[in-house]
Formats: sequence, structure tokens, C-alpha cells
Amino acid sequence: MRSARTIIIFFLLLIVAFLSLVARCVYLQHFRSEYYTNLSTKQQRGRLNKEPQRGPILDSHGRILAAPNRVQCIYAEPRAIKDPINPSVKLAPILNMYASDIIKLIRKSKNPGFARIKVGATAEQCSAARKIFGIGVQSDWQRTYPSGRLVAHVVGFTSRYDNRGLSGIELQYDKELRGSPGQYTFLVDPFRRPVQPGQQESVVCNGVGIILTIDSAIQQFTRAELLNQYQSFEAEAAIAIVASAKTGAILAMVSLPDYDPKQIGSSDPNTFRNRVVTDQFEPGSMIKPIVAAIAVDRGVIKKDEKIFCENGDYYSRSFGRVNEYRNHKFGNLTVREVLIKSSNIGMAKIGQKMGPGKLYDGLKLFGFSKKTGIELPGEVEGLLRPTNEWTGYSVTRIPYGYELNVTAMQMLRAFCILAADGRTVQPHIVKAIVDGNGEVIKLRHSSPDVGYIIKPEVARWIVKDCLVGVVNERENGGTGWRAKLDKWQVFGKTGTANIAKVGERGYEDNSNIASFIAGAPAEDPAVIVLVSIRRPNGRLGKGDSGGSVASPVVGRILEKTLTYLRVN
Repeated sequence: MRSARTIIIFFLLLIVAFLSLVARCVYLQHFRSEYYTNLSTKQQRGRLNKEPQRGPILDSHGRILAAPNRVQCIYAEPRAIKDPINPSVKLAPILNMYASDIIKLIRKSKNPGFARIKVGATAEQCSAARKIFGIGVQSDWQRTYPSGRLVAHVVGFTSRYDNRGLSGIELQYDKELRGSPGQYTFLVDPFRRPVQPGQQESVVCNGVGIILTIDSAIQQFTRAELLNQYQSFEAEAAIAIVASAKTGAILAMVSLPDYDPKQIGSSDPNTFRNRVVTDQFEPGSMIKPIVAAIAVDRGVIKKDEKIFCENGDYYSRSFGRVNEYRNHKFGNLTVREVLIKSSNIGMAKIGQKMGPGKLYDGLKLFGFSKKTGIELPGEVEGLLRPTNEWTGYSVTRIPYGYELNVTAMQMLRAFCILAADGRTVQPHIVKAIVDGNGEVIKLRHSSPDVGYIIKPEVARWIVKDCLVGVVNERENGGTGWRAKLDKWQVFGKTGTANIAKVGERGYEDNSNIASFIAGAPAEDPAVIVLVSIRRPNGRLGKGDSGGSVASPVVGRILEKTLTYLRVN
């Protein structure tokens, strides 16, 4: 009896075990089939990403500024290597690296299937590396910059390993330039060694090409002239911009100090900043033609109206004391004479006549306190406080360039508006975007002849009469005479602004930003050039004003640019 019961229990347990096994099989086959299929596929197949070709960056004439270069990359597959010591010891003499460094690269890799060991390996190194278990070779893309420092701040640079844009156009258009990768799959043995050729699962989509408005020839002599003056005056920094006067196309852009994008690892990070778009400063007298144009356009003051400039000392309890630069003493001046002699008192009185509302609205229309929209990262807005935050001093200080901050791009745009007869102008640095077949995806067109900021006749008078006098009439106090050219009529305005102290009121002693912005030919402006040099060393005895430091550079850049462009 007991024996029969034991047999029955045994068979019942056997049936339960069988049913459990069936249930497990059903569960695995039906409910978990997808999971284990994927797991099996993952174990049996290897995947290799096919990186896209990063799109080139070209200047306006098709000269290469940045381009991809095919290189060989030696890598390790950490999950296939139980102990990285053995392959690292074998690989070290081949790559002329320390085995300890290779071990660190393998162990610290966050990707179990890929640890980059060396980019740019030779054919002999690749051949020897392939013989080491767990080590592979693949083609990779490396960014090259044939122009070096020449357009460093415009073009920017990419990260060393993942080829992503970190500054300049490389950053601004990183997604478009980068493209999208493809992927190859192949069967592998238990040791992750390929046993069957792969098939491409996804198509590689290479990045687009970016064509800039920059002209490398103009960029070359602009940088050379600026660098010479920057070094000669032992300055802290310097910038230069050359633009098409009526379209706003940027032909050259230089920021010093600069860097070599081919040697990013050893470069000072402080040199990476493109001061043309990231720095804001008080413009000094450069703003005077803009304020005068607004005043005449709004009918606040007439062209021939006389302004008494108080013989160099103007004081009131409501706005304090206004003095002339270097204690000049002026009597009655017209608006034109105020601009030529660069009278602070004359501009302060124009500001009083305008009042806060008209002054603020006019400057806003010219684009101050908002970004220009130039296609570069890091652009700042400048500062023009709303009138409810103005003090009694503001309406007399802003007209000669204090109590507001501008960027070089904003000043360039304002002068382009004057040169374009008062019409709106949009600065830009990207000319076109093209695909891999050379087909234009996006093309930048010239600014339309609509949207006037001031009346055309007012803009022409400021340019052809007032600002021409700044350059031509040295005997009448014109400060831009060093930029005068024999073949072309130049118009422009100097600016010398003190540098404000950081974190406290007042200005630094003997520290200036010396600027000059000009264009030519005045009859039909083709080019605008701005040069601004920060903290030129006045102790050298060569001057530290916009007229003495910046205007000679602008004159030389203008002459070379107009000659190169064959402007009559």
C-alpha cells in the first residue's frame, strides 16, 4: 500500500515538473521570445558605426577653410578583452605609447564595444594592430583647417574625438555640418571575431557645406594690418570688421589675440573668444553721427542751426559738468562742425533738445540693445537702459557715447544703414548652404530696398558732408585725417572711450578703447571698415586715441580692399 502511494506521488511530481517545464517553455517562447531573440542577435552580431563626412566650410570664392580628412583609427573592444594588460603590452611598441595609457583608455571607456586608442595611425601600425586579439581598425574623419589662425574665430573648431562643433560656424551649424551616421552589422564568433561580411543597415548622410561671405584675401591683409598695430601699440586686444556697405555681407572679421585651431589642446582658452560679437563697450564719439542723424531726421535741430558749446565747460545742477576731449574750447558750431570737431558739449545739447523719448526710440530703431542676428554663437545684446532708469545725466551722456554699451557688430550695422541711404541692413556671414551634390539648399539674398530708419537725404548729408569732413578737414579739427586716401573719398568717425572700472564706479586711468569706423567711396559707398583697439599703450608716446591708433589701420585696409575689389 505504501509502495503504491509513493509511486503515485512520484508520478504526480513528475507530471507537475513536466507541466512546469511546458509552462516555462510557453512563457519563454511566447511572452519572452522577442527579448531573447534580441539578446541572441546582440551576442551573435557585431555593429560598427559608419561616421558621416562632416561638411566643408568655404569662403566666398570656394577656398577651403575647414574640411574633413580621412584617417585610420585603432580601437579596442573592451567587452571582448578579459584582461587589457596583454593586448596593451603588445600594442604599446607598435603605437609608441605607454602600455599603462592604453590600459586606462580601455578600462575607462563607457562604450563596451569601442575604446579609441589612436587616431591617425599609419598603414604599418594598422596592419600590426589587426593581429592583436580585441584590437580593431576603422576609418575615421578628422577636421583640418588649412588657413590656421586666419579665420579661427569665424570658423571655430571641433572636439578631438567625436567631431562636434565647439565654437564659431562649427558650433552654430553643427547639426547641419555633422550629418547622420550609418551602421554596419556582421556575424561574430563567441570571441567577437567577425565570421561573415556585414551588410549596411542604414545609409550614411554626409553633412552639408557652408559657404561664407568671408573673402580670404581681404581677411589676410585685414589681419596683417591689425596684428601689426596691435603689436606695435602693445594692446590688450583688437578687432576689425570689413563689410559690404549696402548688403551687410561680412568680407573679413578678425579678433586678436587669436589661436591655431590645429593646436587647440595647447592654446590659451582666453583666446577662443570672438570679441566682435561677445564684447560690449561704451562707443565714445563713434555714436555721435547716429545721434545727430536721428535729431536732424526728427526735426529736432536744423542742419545750419548754431549750437553754443560753452567754450569747453558746460555745467548744470540737473546733468552735471560736460567737458570737451582734451580741454578743447569751442563757441558756436553747426551740427556738421560738432561732428567734425567731435564736440561733447554740442552733442550733449543735441541730446537735451531731443529728450529721452526721441533719443531712446531712435537708437532702438538703429538696432542698439538687441542682437544683430549674425550667424555666430555668443553674440551679446549690448545695453541701452529704458528711459525710466535714466538719470538726469543720461540724456547728455549717451549722445557722446557713454551710459550705453554696444558691440562692434551693432556699430557696423548702424554705419551700414547710413551708407545705404538710411535703409535697413542685415549683417550676415553665411552666403549659402549646399548639399553633397553641390546643390544650393539655402541662398542668402541681398537686403531688400525697404524699411528706412531715417530719410535718405539725411543719411546722405551725414555721410557725404559731415563724415567726409572728419577725414578731409584736418585744419578744422577733423580727427580721421590719417585714413584719407588719394584715389577714394573716405568718410568716417573716430571714437576714444575710457574703460569703466569693474565692480565700482568711475573709469580706469590711462585706459582707452581706440576706435575708427569708416567707409568709401563716399559718393557710392562700397565698403565699411571698423577697427577697435583695446588698451593701446599710451606710454609709448604714439598716442592712444581713435584717430592716432585706429584710423591709420582703417585707411590701409580700405585702400587694399577697394583695390582688390576694383572699385573705381
